Amino acid sequence: MKLYAIALLLWLPCTAIATDNLLGLPPLKIPSNNPQSSKKIALGKRLFNESRLSQDGSVSCASCHLAQQAFTDNKKVSVGVQGQTGFRNAPTVVNAAFYQRFFLDGRAKSLEEQALGPLLNPVEHGLQNSADIVAIITNDISYQKAFASAFPRSNSGISIKKITRAIASFERTLIAGNSAFDRYLFARDRQALTESEARGMRIFRRKGNCSNCHEISGTNALFMNNRFYNLGIGFQSINAQINDFLHAIRAGQHPDEFSFTPKQRAELGRFNVTHTLKDIGKFKTPTLRNIALTAPYMHDGSIKTLEEVIEYYDQGGKANPFLDPAIFPLHFTPQEKQDLLAFLKSLNSQTATKED
Repeated sequence: MKLYAIALLLWLPCTAIATDNLLGLPPLKIPSNNPQSSKKIALGKRLFNESRLSQDGSVSCASCHLAQQAFTDNKKVSVGVQGQTGFRNAPTVVNAAFYQRFFLDGRAKSLEEQALGPLLNPVEHGLQNSADIVAIITNDISYQKAFASAFPRSNSGISIKKITRAIASFERTLIAGNSAFDRYLFARDRQALTESEARGMRIFRRKGNCSNCHEISGTNALFMNNRFYNLGIGFQSINAQINDFLHAIRAGQHPDEFSFTPKQRAELGRFNVTHTLKDIGKFKTPTLRNIALTAPYMHDGSIKTLEEVIEYYDQGGKANPFLDPAIFPLHFTPQEKQDLLAFLKSLNSQTATKED
């Protein structure tokens, strides 16, 4: 069968990233306390694919972030241990190396911190604590050797810090740039986009107001801005109770004491991290790179196609007291919708196929 993989995702062990793969991306910063090495990256890749790092041995990081599916799972919401499902659509980990905040509510500040979260989530990997994670790895002699090789200057043995650092090191190699858009704008190849795609880019940057959140600078484009917005998605589940909730919070009640269901509480978004009222219903802007490969869309996976996403924004989202002012009706023509769709598809990095 044919395995479709994103060629520019450098997921083979490596210590450097080819210049072409970074076309359209900012400089890649590596934290000083977790330098890259080929052995650490190889170890991180192995841990990323390790299903023993779950309560029932059924889930690995790669279960929800599949290389052949642009490091998503193409499901509305991901499936964890014992078939449980949460309330979030799995975002791609491609280009996460460039992010400042992690998870859709931004609760983690680094890839290393993010790597631990799913392992301890009762719905995702379902492990009880860091000690359980370390014990699983330590009991494997081959892992003992791999950690000693990946962290040669340390004599402290396997630790949760080393585990998350190895996973983060691998994730920092998952890079995707050099799309048709990048070659058109940053390499000045005016043949890289079709006329429709080029028109779509202008709509994206002007009438569509898309680049307000999915930023394009003069030298690079992450197509995200590490900020959080209320788009109206999912807000209907808490809309009937929002006034009572606001009254309770202003009266001094702790947010966790209010009678929301777990699903409703999840829709509070960034507020769950900051407890700041203006953050109610806000979620992090996702990257649009490889967007045509990562359906369904939005934080809850509630929109199935890019055509539907464009229609949603064209209609101005769904009204609620916290809807971001950047969301308003756009009044696209049918042709403008087609051109915008064509442009979004041009954001895929080059793909390669091989027989398997």
